[in-house]
Amino acid sequence: MENGSEVKEFIFLGLTDVSEFQVPLFIVFTIIYLITLVGNLGMIALISWDPHLHTPMYFFLSNLSIVDFGYSSAVTPKVMAGFLPGDKIISYNGCATQLFFFMSLATVESYLLSVMAYDRYVAICKPLHYTTLMTSSKCARLIIGCYICGFLTSSIHTGNTFSLHFCKPNVIHHFFCDIPPVMALSCSDIEVNEMLVFFVISLTAFFALFIILISYVFIFITILRIHSTEGQQKAFSTCASHLTAVSIFYGSGIFMYLQPSSSHSMDTDKIASVFYTMIIPMLNPLVYSLRNKEVKSAFKKVMNGRK
Repeated sequence: MENGSEVKEFIFLGLTDVSEFQVPLFIVFTIIYLITLVGNLGMIALISWDPHLHTPMYFFLSNLSIVDFGYSSAVTPKVMAGFLPGDKIISYNGCATQLFFFMSLATVESYLLSVMAYDRYVAICKPLHYTTLMTSSKCARLIIGCYICGFLTSSIHTGNTFSLHFCKPNVIHHFFCDIPPVMALSCSDIEVNEMLVFFVISLTAFFALFIILISYVFIFITILRIHSTEGQQKAFSTCASHLTAVSIFYGSGIFMYLQPSSSHSMDTDKIASVFYTMIIPMLNPLVYSLRNKEVKSAFKKVMNGRK
């Protein structure tokens, strides 16, 4: 990659250049990252520890926690370092590596959310066949497929972005290496590259969203057929956490990537990026644990065991 570029390193402009905000933002993002680590690693440990949580739903949830922990760790520590004096520089290869792992895991999460929607469809619409349809081997194949698709898609994006020629200036108008702000620095004609980004991300997002949409159409039809209000609320409560995660993840992602470059405002993009790089990985374990009786019950067992 370096042979095609005169730039050997990039400088992040960061979230803000107001010196008074540097320390407060460093503290805020440190707290966010610590909550993310504790929440996601705690969720993984809890699901592994409690045999009652060894089901397809929690198997997918533990993988969601792994992915959230991974792509938050690919971005947040560098953002925190950016609030310290003289630490807003990243090497050319380091930028490519960050973009690769972030895009890989973000795409894995996109597919994983669609797999979780399918799991909820089977649980609610075909409860008598759940154990035969969602076997351990099938769940493992679905997860492996999510990771393969994620890393292949990211390879396309990384190769497409860093095949461009970069020259001065090398200041990235962002707080991490993402596709739009990195492409904006290229000296090459990026029209074809932007079309490829739009096509690949559109294909990924709409394929995953199509599965989610179809799953929830059948889920809502099934819920409406339930005669008791209590039964309807119970069925809907199993999907509420997932719907919340899907709305935040796809809302911010589509806003960031699926708009023309002429409509891009880097300051606005930064706000959207904060949501899907830091806030979502922090919220997911909280949303799923606070709304889930089985997770809360397992957590109480751990606390009582310690006592």
